[in-house]
Amino acid sequence: MLNTAKSILQLLFIASTIVVSSKEKPKETLAETESEQPNIVFILSDDQSWTDYGFMGDENIETPRLDQFASESLTFTHGYVPTPLCSPSLASIITGLNPKDHGILGNDKVYERMEDRKESRKNRKESYRSIIKQFEQRTTLPEMLEEKGYLSFQTGKWWHGNHKVGGFDYGMTHGDPKRGGRHGDYGLEIGRKGLDSINNYLNLALKENKPFFLWYAPFLPHRPQNPPKRLSNKYLKKTDSEHLAKYWAMCEWFDETCGELFDMFDEKGLTGNTLFVYLCDNGWAQDPEKSDYLKNSKRAPYDMGIRTPIMYKWAGKIKPKVDTETIVSSIDMVPTVLDVLNMEKPENLPGISVLDEEKLTQRDGVFGEVYAQWTFSRLIK
Repeated sequence: MLNTAKSILQLLFIASTIVVSSKEKPKETLAETESEQPNIVFILSDDQSWTDYGFMGDENIETPRLDQFASESLTFTHGYVPTPLCSPSLASIITGLNPKDHGILGNDKVYERMEDRKESRKNRKESYRSIIKQFEQRTTLPEMLEEKGYLSFQTGKWWHGNHKVGGFDYGMTHGDPKRGGRHGDYGLEIGRKGLDSINNYLNLALKENKPFFLWYAPFLPHRPQNPPKRLSNKYLKKTDSEHLAKYWAMCEWFDETCGELFDMFDEKGLTGNTLFVYLCDNGWAQDPEKSDYLKNSKRAPYDMGIRTPIMYKWAGKIKPKVDTETIVSSIDMVPTVLDVLNMEKPENLPGISVLDEEKLTQRDGVFGEVYAQWTFSRLIK
């Protein structure tokens, strides 16, 4: 019962499972085999509806940099994530696995709630350690790229402890519960407080003359909705709802940070040999009456919770095209990167390369899972 007629909802054991079907068309692929190793950049927005971009038809929100990016990319307007919640969704993006396989089913493990709020928070942090320990057993994209000599950098949202748990060489997130580590800590400053850390990482990669993988997952347009005043004032002229105005402003603020990132790559001469991939980790529909989301969006198995445009840009290598029919998933991102690098795909990965026309044509649908925000971890040996 997704919003599109091409999608249906089924139950999978204790979780809701989403099955999305479509009539597929062959995709454009790389024109020829390339021996050079491109830099890889994953750009992830956080809590944004698939509709909330200029290139997706929104008439209120202005996203000029992402609009341009979409026109330069292989853009799938029917992209999906396997779950409408950030922690398991991000785990799927970095591993290429579905939640049932990587074991991260919710944001926090179920813990004993106590009357003392301070003790309750402490118990929550401690209970998450077992999930992080389990996640360390999964193989992540940064670890796969080590084979090709890549450096890897983490910025922004990161749920699973220290950035090194994800196989990153360098990162902003320490993940220490005693210092407030939960879902990004210092990493959440990226974008909102500039891109200085990314600039330093890029300079390091240039100095060492190595290809790199960059994880740019700013806490945008996620709450707190505190956009620059110039943007909130701009959107207050478009609506009587302060909550809508702030959310729309947050979307444009995120777009501006993407522009800063693209400009930085241009200035350093990195754009031509960089594969950029964009998507949102899960959906959102702003409640106009309060600072909250409508219940058919985030955490819900509907298009407003799981659908996102997914875009791949590699200038001169991937032919730009807006595909409005083919359904793809975030679990395809890792196989696509491996395809670009001519690396063998691990047998346990369920996704496919979006550059493989034959496999895209043969695909019948994609799957997903919906669990509670507070959940027991699925222990996988």
